[in-house]
Amino acid sequence: MVIGPNGDNLGKMSSRAANELAVSYGLDLFCVAPNGNPPVCKILNYGKYRFEKQKSERAQKKNSKGAQLKEVQLSMSIGAHDLATKAKHACEFLEDGDKVHVRVILRGREMAHQDLGEELFKRFVAVVAETIPAVNIEKAPSWEGKCFSAILASKSKK
Repeated sequence: MVIGPNGDNLGKMSSRAANELAVSYGLDLFCVAPNGNPPVCKILNYGKYRFEKQKSERAQKKNSKGAQLKEVQLSMSIGAHDLATKAKHACEFLEDGDKVHVRVILRGREMAHQDLGEELFKRFVAVVAETIPAVNIEKAPSWEGKCFSAILASKSKK
């Protein structure tokens, strides 16, 4: 099945005849649907077709924004207001569709009280959950050296 350069259907013909017709137009024969029955070919300028396809792929890539991983660091000596401010920033990140990597960093003697670091993390998640009830813990909280870390994500994304 051959489609002409103007989009009109030229009917079924052999590949040799279709190639000769494409050469007479000064264009290329491109197989649009090779698995069809019969295969569908189109007479077109292949260089222009490829350029426009690449241009549309670049535009799609430019407009698509993947979820980024933002980070919020907490320390054991953080005040209530500072905790609320960091939670507010985390909520803004989650509303934008990003993921938030929360890290509670323990220094020196604080390592002897790891349970307090876990409590701080739970308080932080509770403050975030008040603002965004659809928050879930994507990566379970775990100890990585001196840091207690987890990844939060929003269930409903914009």
